[in-house]
Amino acid sequence: MFKKILIANRGEIAMRVIVACRELGIKTVAVYSEADESSLHVRFADEEVCVGPPRSAESYLSVPAIISAAEIAGADAIHPGYGFLSESSYLAEVCEACDIRFIGPDPNVIKLMGDKSRARRAMKKAGLPLLPGSDGPVVNEDQALKISNEIGYPIIIKAVAGGGGRGMRVVHADSELGQALRTAQREAEAAFGLGDVYIEKYLEAPRHIEFQVLGDHHGNVVHLGERECSIQRRHQKLVEESPSPAFTERMRRKMGNLVVDAARAIQYTNAGTFEFLMDKAGKFYFMEANTRLQVEHPVTEMVTDIDIVKEQIRISAGERLAFKQSEIKFSGHSIECRVNAEDPESFRPSPGTIEVFSLPGGPGVRVDTAAHTDCTISPYYDSMIAKIIVRGRDRTEAIARMKRTLEMSVIEGIKTTIPLQLRIVSDPEFAKGNLSTAFLEHLNLDKPASTKLAKAV
Repeated sequence: MFKKILIANRGEIAMRVIVACRELGIKTVAVYSEADESSLHVRFADEEVCVGPPRSAESYLSVPAIISAAEIAGADAIHPGYGFLSESSYLAEVCEACDIRFIGPDPNVIKLMGDKSRARRAMKKAGLPLLPGSDGPVVNEDQALKISNEIGYPIIIKAVAGGGGRGMRVVHADSELGQALRTAQREAEAAFGLGDVYIEKYLEAPRHIEFQVLGDHHGNVVHLGERECSIQRRHQKLVEESPSPAFTERMRRKMGNLVVDAARAIQYTNAGTFEFLMDKAGKFYFMEANTRLQVEHPVTEMVTDIDIVKEQIRISAGERLAFKQSEIKFSGHSIECRVNAEDPESFRPSPGTIEVFSLPGGPGVRVDTAAHTDCTISPYYDSMIAKIIVRGRDRTEAIARMKRTLEMSVIEGIKTTIPLQLRIVSDPEFAKGNLSTAFLEHLNLDKPASTKLAKAV
């Protein structure tokens, strides 16, 4: 087992890794930018190293700075968390060259799944269903027109690299295609340093379903069930839950087996997530695979009682999975709400100093955060400041528990998305499980969610 792990991240995920390491008896090294000098992850790590100024490109995204910090501290391994360098095959390769263990998949697998067009071909070969689309990057408008007319509108243009909704455009007609293609290419180039895009059939209002997998270095692969991630805005998730209200046990077994077989086909190791779109007829289509820990991993932990971060560390240390697929049990229902420092109506970031920060506990409630009273929310990084996760004996109890928790949350000094989250979980269609990626378009945002929510804005 590792003696010391450097955490190449910040905020709540850095704290989450510190928690896992403490329970495993592993020392931790926090890296931080000048803007994060007083952050909780710096306070609770055993050692800390400043890796640069506030801008991510000069600190958390700097591979030389991260590797230098690991070598200075004498770290055995690097945990990248999510975001930043978590899906950097380059960081994984440099770690390998420097005899530092990268806590994640093999660099070649990261490269494969990071190229969305190559990933499509690999998953098709592995037996996963795909939406009709281009076999590779689209190089010009003529090619895009030909493919779009073959598969039929609407179509979606997607960046080959990256994610997070950048480099994506939905197109409904030939007349829109040229401009949308150029815009997506520019966005992809600016965001990921690669302007390549591909085309895929666009599903109107699908469900977004993902499967969590774990694979060790001894050929063992399991899935930990599905997560429902349909409630999104601008392709970014707001609310996640497990299990999906649309799933039956039979569906879970069928899709889980397909995902495990696909993971084995590419020799997947460590934690990963295979994401799918589900149409109104209940058919599934592979979308992408994320070769890292997901933000929403806690809902899976809550219903399986498996610590995914600990498993990541054990796998990277060469240990075998301690359980077989038949030994994984699913119990209860879990929901997660992401709390972002944003205006709940315009979604504009709301940086500043938190004057009061109080998120309640109680039965079945978990809060993952690095925020606290008097801390400063920086404009330099992602706006998520906390995750509220609840578990109930069933979905009805989980919803009631989440509503109660949101209503009793008090955050002053900045605006947050808590009022929007409360509207979502209070909506009758949410209670019925009638979810899709278009859910927010139909949500009545003019109706106040609760008069009890006074200060969480």
